[in-house]
Amino acid sequence: MAKDIRLVIKRQANPKSADYVEEFVIPYFPKMNVVAALMEIQKNPLNAKGDVTTPVAWDCNCLEEVCGACTMVINGQARQACSALVDQLTQPIHLAPLTKFPVVRDLVVDRKVMFDNLRKVKAWIEVDGTHDMGPGPRVSPKVQEQAYRLSKCMTCGCCMEACPNVNPKSNFIGPAPIAQVDLMNSHPTGALQRERRLEALMTEGGIADCGNAQNCIKVCPKEVPLTRSIARLNRATTFHGIKSWFNK
Repeated sequence: MAKDIRLVIKRQANPKSADYVEEFVIPYFPKMNVVAALMEIQKNPLNAKGDVTTPVAWDCNCLEEVCGACTMVINGQARQACSALVDQLTQPIHLAPLTKFPVVRDLVVDRKVMFDNLRKVKAWIEVDGTHDMGPGPRVSPKVQEQAYRLSKCMTCGCCMEACPNVNPKSNFIGPAPIAQVDLMNSHPTGALQRERRLEALMTEGGIADCGNAQNCIKVCPKEVPLTRSIARLNRATTFHGIKSWFNK
């Protein structure tokens, strides 16, 4: 039996304009996700009143919950629109942009700060000049397993959205870049720059600003062990700080 889907979407024409709410009614299709629902609006941009409006803007790419681009707030929870099935959501479906990032338009936000924070903590492995050093170091299966879980982070922003310490009054970099420091430091080659990363975490907005709310671990769609990484790096930065103090 045919039925309709109602979506209540928080919209914003540009970064400087005021936000507003617009409601849409679209036809239901079995097994449709939120992306499919937004595409229906795109094909026929009429709101629930029957007025012609602009298509809703949103980000998406892989449609396989791998890229994190389609992350938005769905019924009050930060998650990916591609894996949010309409059949599993209560009606009406409320859609809103992530609140911890600047809005570009409608459901599109600018997550540049996440990538800036990855640069701040040097979340990469230096490879220049290593081509002539022979075979790379062997990595134990235990470290490989730990690294694999950390490598699943897709910089979606869910952990930032859920973290109370990420707010306009704080410079906290958030859980995701901290976990990436743990990932890079766990590799034998990456460990060559271990101290540089720890020192970056010890600056303003670093690991000391984490309030250990543990909301991040609850919302991470990839079950990245964020709190374990934070605990390990809390220990590592403490030891590094004490060592540096004695070496002065």
